[in-house]
Amino acid sequence: MPFRHTPDYFTLIPEEKLALAELIEECKAIVEDNFKPDGYNIGFNIGSAAGQTVMHCHCHFIPRYEGDTDNPRGGVRRVVAGKYYKDPMRTTRS
Repeated sequence: MPFRHTPDYFTLIPEEKLALAELIEECKAIVEDNFKPDGYNIGFNIGSAAGQTVMHCHCHFIPRYEGDTDNPRGGVRRVVAGKYYKDPMRTTRS
């Protein structure tokens, strides 16, 4: 998202963080006017352990709708139905 190459949110300068916050607000206004979502996921993956695959700072802005997945808990981990993150702390009973 920033023009300057920087690997993640934490390496942005204050002016870039402000510009990013303003852009998120602009995106919300456009999406609200055109699509009327029920909610949003907004976030950053920072580092490969957090799922970052593009090593340039960028923000995920994901409009969400009631019923877009059967269980929205877990935020972006469950944004695509059928492609759920498997929680290593969750135990299942047989």
